[in-house]
Amino acid sequence: MLTRPAAVAGSFYPADAKELHAQIQQLLGNAKNPPIPNTPKALIVPHAGYIYSGATAAAAYNTLVDSKDAITRVVLIGPSHRVATRHIATTSANYFATPFGDIAVDQDAIQTLVASRNVVVNDEAHRCEHSLEVQLPFLQQVLTSFAIVPLAVSGDLGDTLHDCIMQFWNDPHTLLAISSDLSHFHPYHEARTRDKNTCERILQRKVGISPEQACGCTAINGLISVLQEQHSSINLLDYRNSGDTAGDKRRVVGYASFAVYTAN
Repeated sequence: MLTRPAAVAGSFYPADAKELHAQIQQLLGNAKNPPIPNTPKALIVPHAGYIYSGATAAAAYNTLVDSKDAITRVVLIGPSHRVATRHIATTSANYFATPFGDIAVDQDAIQTLVASRNVVVNDEAHRCEHSLEVQLPFLQQVLTSFAIVPLAVSGDLGDTLHDCIMQFWNDPHTLLAISSDLSHFHPYHEARTRDKNTCERILQRKVGISPEQACGCTAINGLISVLQEQHSSINLLDYRNSGDTAGDKRRVVGYASFAVYTAN
């Protein structure tokens, strides 16, 4: 059995389980509680260090508290920051480790994806990738028991990611978690203007979001291409940038979280 060790514990979030638990519980406790029509089908969440984007991520994960037993699989889709890949990259690992313990990887689902030729195993793309890892401790705090399908993406995948998402869309026990930050390294007020336009584009279900607008644009565009065909709603839960949290306002990174709900 192969386990992917936590790569960014101690840098993006605490490596000590008690400290990590306390931080996440505080973030969840401070998050707003908007009306939740049903179990979310998908979330868009940021992936910076928790001191920067944890509050925005918590606004999304707080929507899962009443669905802790309903969701048994999470398909994680985020950008491959360190390894360029022309395909959707998954893992051969059986588990992903965090300070809270190991999370099982749904290798049966992965083998189905690989057989469809839409997905390839590329462990190097996942070895140091933080965009998916930082979601895991939050998920461990709000869900009872779940397996994951980790997918790292980059570039223009055309309809490939759309088709991949559709393989999970109608399963009521599967959550899609799309990982992305927004604009990078603009002055505070310029970033807010840029990010407002990007958020409006997401809410209007318009594809064509660029890497300059969101580092996880490939994953977001893939989700939007599905939403254009499905009867669903998408809500903006939280927006802020690193200048609002723990960063310098001269060069900020934007963060937003969204929840997608399907009709009952």
